[in-house]
Amino acid sequence: MRTFMDEQFLLHTDTAKILYHEHGAKMPIIDYHCHINPAEIMENRQFENITQAWLGADHYKWRLIRTMGVEEQYVTGSASDREKFQKFAETLPKCIGSPIYHWTHLELKRYFGSDLVISGDTAQEIWDLTAEELKSESLRVRGIIAQSNVQAVGTTDDPIDTLSYHKALRDDVTNALIVSPTMRPDKAMNIHKAGFPAYIAQLAEAAGVGIETLDDLKHALLKRIDFFDSMGCKASDHGLDFVPYRLMGEAELEACFKKGLAGEAITPEECEAFQTELMLFFGRAFAERGWVMQLHYGVQRNCNDMMFDRLGPDTGFDAIGMRNCGREIVDFLNALERENALPKTILYSINPHDDAMLETIIGCFQGGGVRGKIQHGVPWWFNDTKHGMESQLVSLASLGVLGTFIGMLTDSRSFLSYTRHEYFRRILCNQIGKWVESGEYPRDMGALGELVEDISYRNAARYFGYPVLV
Repeated sequence: MRTFMDEQFLLHTDTAKILYHEHGAKMPIIDYHCHINPAEIMENRQFENITQAWLGADHYKWRLIRTMGVEEQYVTGSASDREKFQKFAETLPKCIGSPIYHWTHLELKRYFGSDLVISGDTAQEIWDLTAEELKSESLRVRGIIAQSNVQAVGTTDDPIDTLSYHKALRDDVTNALIVSPTMRPDKAMNIHKAGFPAYIAQLAEAAGVGIETLDDLKHALLKRIDFFDSMGCKASDHGLDFVPYRLMGEAELEACFKKGLAGEAITPEECEAFQTELMLFFGRAFAERGWVMQLHYGVQRNCNDMMFDRLGPDTGFDAIGMRNCGREIVDFLNALERENALPKTILYSINPHDDAMLETIIGCFQGGGVRGKIQHGVPWWFNDTKHGMESQLVSLASLGVLGTFIGMLTDSRSFLSYTRHEYFRRILCNQIGKWVESGEYPRDMGALGELVEDISYRNAARYFGYPVLV
């Protein structure tokens, strides 16, 4: 029987062990999509306790604790940090098979040097141990990043953001980390939501232009795109309920925008047409600047009305949507391709049933001198599991070119989440090891090592335009 989380964790063949320890483990991290706060990097935040480091804004963990019947005060409410940690520690032993069980123990092992198994019985010992360790310089934010071998991160930023902390980090001679902003223009797309007119006013102020027409909106967004570009932006990110594709005439689109500015009701058809127009506009602008366009789609958001009213969005009440928008994705990519204006694009679906569909779609739009130009992104959110990663790797290898895959990201608000890259790399090496030791691929360790290193690091560095260090 294997020991829990030993050095060969998730590695079940000799080939897998060599590939991980001699290749995957040593590569730097390009964390090209995350939700960390750049202010906390600039200010080199020090966490007071493990609850702040682990449970703050982590709706993945909140869902688990709630499932145990725990009252909300111990999740997002007024209970003390120590009480909240106790409830999480009591929950974790029930979470066999969960990636959160693995991630959390990897974080405890890598950052705190502890092999303790988290439970209600060990909660106090872990609380005391981590409280002491969190006082050290190595577990302030910059220390965590440095010991995690992170070369670059891509944050997630609204077009109206001043990017003041990105500038400060760029100007800070003591900072070796590349912190690239990523434009997330969702609020400019959400013409059907109540806050749209107020947001457009904020966008106008940030861009220094008036916005009364759809052309004005595009002009304002272009000014912000150019500002982000000047600040080292390499990508956009779009959180979509579904990928839209509905065409509408200029006059109808203008009338729709006027309705949105006035706060009037927008039909679903008008909303989709407006969003299609903006997404095509964004695609053209990003292609001109060499940005990567990331499309995250398929979520049913804020499913629990009562809890949404109480806590707001991103608090653990979202689910997998079932709408298949394969036709719309094809039409959208094809429209930009016809104009020679298709940027590098990453497609992420929250629904694992979309894997084969996406892998066959991306194969229709490759080429143009860009290796792996269109990507099926790493399993996202509810798919971000051992099973989800294994399934996507097998599907991508079967229907695409696995060697061009840009690999893992954290998609996290936690600075301790970099162990997710280790988790992915172990799963990657294990899958490749299976193929080799079953006679499905030659045991050419030079070629295999290069493949692992590329997927773990180099492909992402090249794709986003970061320096390749090793």
